[in-house]
Amino acid sequence: MRRYFEIYGIMLRNSLIREMSFKANFVLWMVVEVLWFLGQIFFFGIIFGQVDQIGDWSKWEVVLLVGTHQIIAQLFQAFFFTNISNIPELVRTGKLDSLLVLPMDSQFAVSTKQFGLDSILNAFLGGVVVIVSLVQLQIVPGVGFVLLYLVALAFGIAIHYSIMLTLAAVSFWIIRAQGLVYGYFNFLHIARYPDVIFPRAFRFVFGWIIPVIIVSNIPARLLIKPLGQPGALMLHLTIAGLGAFCISRVFWRFALRRYSSASS
Repeated sequence: MRRYFEIYGIMLRNSLIREMSFKANFVLWMVVEVLWFLGQIFFFGIIFGQVDQIGDWSKWEVVLLVGTHQIIAQLFQAFFFTNISNIPELVRTGKLDSLLVLPMDSQFAVSTKQFGLDSILNAFLGGVVVIVSLVQLQIVPGVGFVLLYLVALAFGIAIHYSIMLTLAAVSFWIIRAQGLVYGYFNFLHIARYPDVIFPRAFRFVFGWIIPVIIVSNIPARLLIKPLGQPGALMLHLTIAGLGAFCISRVFWRFALRRYSSASS
């Protein structure tokens, strides 16, 4: 385990060096993400100019939800998206061979090759929005709920990672699976919307089978609706998160056995 932490640290350092070699690109993408995030908040500001609530969500509760989604999506993008989205290309070109021969777990190798560290700064922006929203709502969550919220964020990142890894592993059977990977990356943004706007059947499918909408909604509810059965919410997120990760792990190993390498 210690060796894996050391390897992870080396990969992070190499990514930082690479990002700093292209400072203009680093800053540009960070600015683009900030503008996109502010656009989301502006969008909901327009909606709440016409209504007072969306279901049981008030204006600042929705803003907190958007901030929570920003944290999860940006951290996922920082640590996993670049690597997962590159798996189909590694399979297609045979470059996956060079990772499989390394003396480490193959899933770890393909998941930690490169990082988008500019997204970490944008995740902090999401955290600022969450804090501002709590101030506007006059909510001071206890330490327990803050810790629960942080754990819920980690489960949310794990769900996005697991689903996208499963989709990327389809590339062992089809030539180009980037469409599936990027399609899900666009689809995951539905997590920023309040769950009450979706039909009941939709909430079941994308709350349990493909647990996307709970990724941000449950962490946000833990902060703003602490009396709304936090134990049941965390149980739901835990079952969905662990289930998605286990399925992705099993499917990755199954798919890897179908890989014939570039030389065969």
